[in-house]
Amino acid sequence: MNTTKNIYIEEQEVTTMNPKKFIVWLGIVSIIMLFAALTSGYIVRQGDVLKEWLVFDLPSLFYWSTGIILLSSVTMHWAYIAAKKNEIGQVKIGLIATLVLGIVFLVTQVEGWGQLVDSGVFFAGAQSNPAGSFIYVISGLHAAHIIGGLVFLIVTLIKAMQSKVHSKSTNTISMCMTFWHFLDLLWVYLFVFFFLFKDGLN
Repeated sequence: MNTTKNIYIEEQEVTTMNPKKFIVWLGIVSIIMLFAALTSGYIVRQGDVLKEWLVFDLPSLFYWSTGIILLSSVTMHWAYIAAKKNEIGQVKIGLIATLVLGIVFLVTQVEGWGQLVDSGVFFAGAQSNPAGSFIYVISGLHAAHIIGGLVFLIVTLIKAMQSKVHSKSTNTISMCMTFWHFLDLLWVYLFVFFFLFKDGLN
């Protein structure tokens, strides 16, 4: 009887997902669908106006921001591993480093948009082109989600400061890491997508 009860408890633990984790994954799926629709729209629109499609180089700062956000994934993972080892000091350092790198990423994105303007690529107006408009919309929406990720990081950091993130309580930092890694990979996908399709479909 006890054996059957233990098996039931183990199966329940495996199949039951933390409600907060479920919300995080639901959000990730929704974001994937949003950006899949946007990048698909980009390709369709590019095919419609191929002759008038504006060809331009990606801002050099987008290359830098890609490196920065990849580095932030390293520091985020470091914080998570430190939490599992109960090294609270390193958890705080890792989260602060990730937060700073996330802010730097946003700054480089804004400066990258400035480089686009300097190159004659505008979001709207008489001089705008669908190519430029898509770049601004897609990268801007990603930046908005990064801001959401930064809020998540701040909440996790506050909990770490209150000693609520440790080896026996890693749910919050695990969810934060999952969401942050997703945002990082999403940007890498978008960057590669822009690089491959900026010159047209041919």
